[in-house]
Amino acid sequence: MFAKAFVAVVLAASALSPAQLCAPKTVVLDGSQLQRNRHDVHLSLKNLLAQADKQLTAGPWSVTDKNRVPPSGDKHDYLSLAPYWWPTTEPTESNPWGCPYVQKDGQRNPIVDSISDHAERGYAFSAIYQLSLAWYYTGKSAYAQRAALDLRAWFLNPATKMNPNLNFAQGIPCKVDGRGIGIIEFSYAFTQVLDAVAILDAGAPGWTSADRSGMDAWNSAFLNWLRTSKNGTDEAAATNNHGSFYDMMVAALALSTGQRQLAAEIVNAAKAKRIDRQVRADGYQPEEASRTRSWHYSAFNLVALTRLAQIGQHVGVDLWHYRSPSGGSIFGAVDFLIPAATKGQSAWPYPELDFRAYAALDVLHAAAMNGDRKARAAVPHVPVEPGGDLFPVRPAAEQLDDIST
Repeated sequence: MFAKAFVAVVLAASALSPAQLCAPKTVVLDGSQLQRNRHDVHLSLKNLLAQADKQLTAGPWSVTDKNRVPPSGDKHDYLSLAPYWWPTTEPTESNPWGCPYVQKDGQRNPIVDSISDHAERGYAFSAIYQLSLAWYYTGKSAYAQRAALDLRAWFLNPATKMNPNLNFAQGIPCKVDGRGIGIIEFSYAFTQVLDAVAILDAGAPGWTSADRSGMDAWNSAFLNWLRTSKNGTDEAAATNNHGSFYDMMVAALALSTGQRQLAAEIVNAAKAKRIDRQVRADGYQPEEASRTRSWHYSAFNLVALTRLAQIGQHVGVDLWHYRSPSGGSIFGAVDFLIPAATKGQSAWPYPELDFRAYAALDVLHAAAMNGDRKARAAVPHVPVEPGGDLFPVRPAAEQLDDIST
């Protein structure tokens, strides 16, 4: 009763215009479902608005905020360090980084936080997404105007915008300036930005045609960089979650920039390129479950695959019901997580440095929404992530146990 009354008050106060009643042309989310949600939402909306309200006075953020200059000499280039690489010696004046560096899988080096781009990227993209959704559900212009401000600061304003490349993402001191593996810092979160822009395009006050054109140009340039640069082609060749997330982001960008055929080709190719290679008949994901953070990465790869499947729904490719020659499938991989998601770490016999059962909630939601009966039955028994279960108002999987924070 409270939830219905709350929603009724929100919608009554929103003064929605005819343009706002249209289904946004989102690339991951189902715009028609968002439209339906206006009439069937509950506590999730209250939790979303609580988060969006905090974003009204946060930021804006920019790559030019960092105190280090990238190797290019241009602060507009994104810069970050590899999180799992550590120094082997004490830093000195002649060796300030403590080189050489060695990898410690799953152990995050706090030195990465000395460069602000990665953290601010997370704040900005999350705020843009939450604010655009809050505007869509309530019609309150302050949410849309703040989302537009944050978008312009990160992508459009000449003084603060990011260049459309990730040449210097996840560099390793004294070893390499940037790597294809660093592209994953954008992958799923950037598709939230694409959906946020599509939502604002549904009639948001203060969001202009110039803003839309500017984002189209930025997205087109970024897509071209992803498909032609060495870092981009390296990431495309990855066989684990990095490859899945690359496909998901490139397909979303293709759809967002009007290249529907390219998007369909990427999703269709993922059947053999991703599912066949990544998922066994019993749902086990060998490249993810062999990690020191096996639970996190098994759920994380499914964030990419389920979001890619949702993109496929927009372009007529059914990834949800595809089954590999050996019997692997997205549903099977999701179902493999159910025992541990509902019973805890004792039901997960693989390495995990920081087990959080709720990491699987969104991928279970996504599978259940698309016909997985086992997932549907399991969802009520999975712990809810901090901040509440937001899936009903932004129905696509997110990384709920963000290890970068």
